[in-house]
Amino acid sequence: MAGKRNSKGKPVAVVIGATSKWQADGRNTMLAHGKAVDDSALPVGIRWGVGGAIAQKFAREGFFTVLTTRKEANASGLAAAIGSQGGDCMIVELDLTRQDSIAKAFATVRSEAGDPHVLVYNAGYLEGRDLPPEKELLEHIPVELFDTTQHIACRGPFLVAKEVLPAMRKRGEGSFFFSNNASSLRGRKRMTGQSLYYPRVMMRTLAQVLTEEYSEHGIHVANIVIDGLIDSPGTHALARARENPDVVINPVKIAEAFYYLHTQDRSCWTHELQLTPFATKPSY
Repeated sequence: MAGKRNSKGKPVAVVIGATSKWQADGRNTMLAHGKAVDDSALPVGIRWGVGGAIAQKFAREGFFTVLTTRKEANASGLAAAIGSQGGDCMIVELDLTRQDSIAKAFATVRSEAGDPHVLVYNAGYLEGRDLPPEKELLEHIPVELFDTTQHIACRGPFLVAKEVLPAMRKRGEGSFFFSNNASSLRGRKRMTGQSLYYPRVMMRTLAQVLTEEYSEHGIHVANIVIDGLIDSPGTHALARARENPDVVINPVKIAEAFYYLHTQDRSCWTHELQLTPFATKPSY
């Protein structure tokens, strides 16, 4: 854990997965490009993908922001950026495949920051991306790879919800948002080079269940379908993004959408939001 206590008593926003696998030295960036990329010319808002943009946005709006990541070093640059913008944050290490890690992380959050007012579940994974073309079919998917996707897409958010929803319910307010993708809308075949994303359907289902169970207790639950290629250092360097920049989504604008959801009046809540670049057709 790094950073400072929430000594100013600010409302708390926790971003699960505040860093990106497509950041300059992220796992997807290394897989796609074979090396880290230079992000020094890129706006600070996109350097850590969606999670980093959301963390910066809520920090600017007066929240004490908790950045969770597998390893503290992954988020050190983001924490420094938030500090330079006048925001307050802390880093908490969190491994979503381990229940004890989730419990320990949220014990730290409650002790050092306080009970979350906002929880953004933005965890991603690359499992499946490095399987060769001849292993597209389900019969070739290693069970341990499937287990990891299940941990992050369904079991992880279930355990995170158990950590934060009781305090939100007692307080009578809170926001619990899922950062999801188009594969959550229906089951789709995994193509070569893609992550094993069909378990994300269960993440969407969990969002629907929590909406039914917790809306009446004042908790705003929403599934946000980010329907396209997200700008970040690793994706910025892809040929597809360079050749057709209109298909790329600005994570700063995604973060604004998340904050908009949080500020909605409870008489008019959105429970699913799909964000698609104008140049592409929305997925369904």
